[in-house]
Amino acid sequence: MHHAALLLILLVLVTFALLSRRISASLISLPMVFMTTGMVLGMMTPDLVPVHIQQELTQVIAEITLIIVLFADASVVKLKSLRKDLSIPLRMLLIGMPLTVLLGTLMAKWVSPEAAWATAMLVAAILTPTDAALGQAVVSSPSVPERIRQSINVESGLNDGLAVPVILASALMAAAATGTDVAHAPDNLLTFALLQLTLGPLVGVLFGWGFARLLDAAIDRGTVTVVYQGILFLAVAFLTYLTAESVGGNGFIAVFLGGLTFGNLLRHETTFIEEFMESEGQLLTIATFLIFGAVMVPLAFSHASWKTVTLALMYLTVIRMLPIWVSLTGLGLSTYEKTFLGWFGPRGLASILFALHVYTEYPIPGSNEILACVVLTVMISVVLHGVSAQPMAKRFARGRAASSPTSEKPH
Repeated sequence: MHHAALLLILLVLVTFALLSRRISASLISLPMVFMTTGMVLGMMTPDLVPVHIQQELTQVIAEITLIIVLFADASVVKLKSLRKDLSIPLRMLLIGMPLTVLLGTLMAKWVSPEAAWATAMLVAAILTPTDAALGQAVVSSPSVPERIRQSINVESGLNDGLAVPVILASALMAAAATGTDVAHAPDNLLTFALLQLTLGPLVGVLFGWGFARLLDAAIDRGTVTVVYQGILFLAVAFLTYLTAESVGGNGFIAVFLGGLTFGNLLRHETTFIEEFMESEGQLLTIATFLIFGAVMVPLAFSHASWKTVTLALMYLTVIRMLPIWVSLTGLGLSTYEKTFLGWFGPRGLASILFALHVYTEYPIPGSNEILACVVLTVMISVVLHGVSAQPMAKRFARGRAASSPTSEKPH
């Protein structure tokens, strides 16, 4: 079965590579293909590896991928153009995100009235962070206005870290309701949250600034090769994350702001980052969704119910879209732009990571159902956001063509 599983992975990988140009222009996405492949692998080899090892492997691979994707995505966000439309992602983060947690908590409690309020808030907080990597066709599409693309990128880069204090607080309250002490719990939750939200950004900006200056100096002196520019980029991403976590800051916020600072302050070309993400970055994404499909999806199916499916669909639609619509009111965005920003809040790596952390560290009643709800939400998101990305992005191009003077009929 080892050989059969490896053969399947390699055959899918070769086929995907040969058809990659056509696939990228279709309704099929990379996460969809390799999540499905992983599901087939899970059925072929259900007992190949112990469950706890499978979950640890999923957590490690997802964390590595998220760190690299956050740093790389942030490095291509241009602050000069973002500054004009900064109010869009700020409103989505400061108004839309709290409203999403609130509405999600109410909906979770409504669907499962027997669940504690802390558990309902925990599910909402885990499923609030978004993952722009699942809508890569949107984030990288020239058809989508730059302010929309960058807003999606900034929101998904920062909401992971902002959700951590809420997730931890609700997990501790849910565990406390069972009378169980949690190891490694912070002594003061407010202090923990303040450190997370201050030291994380500080480490990110300092490291982004410092290493951008060092790399510029090395390029000027001709002491670094193009290959090692990519390796330095990789090392800086992990160094930023680990340093922030070591001093009590939030690693994900640090990585995103570090990448943002690094990409905007570096005077030389950053093509090495794009080249890295098109090769090694893609392989990491492939590995993540293979393991997700093989390990997490079968676990979710075994604990799925009408409640978990209902919540998954609600978190991807009304619970996400209504708060974002409200937060963007008064900014002069069109109805389609607000709908687009509300819909493209795919759930991915961050939600998987947070759910696995809670599952393994906190003795909470119904943890299997929580994990199932999160995995089902991500699985449905992979399909729905993957299929809708290209058509919805192209609608922007059609709208511009219809409104341009050359498209008007002569009188």
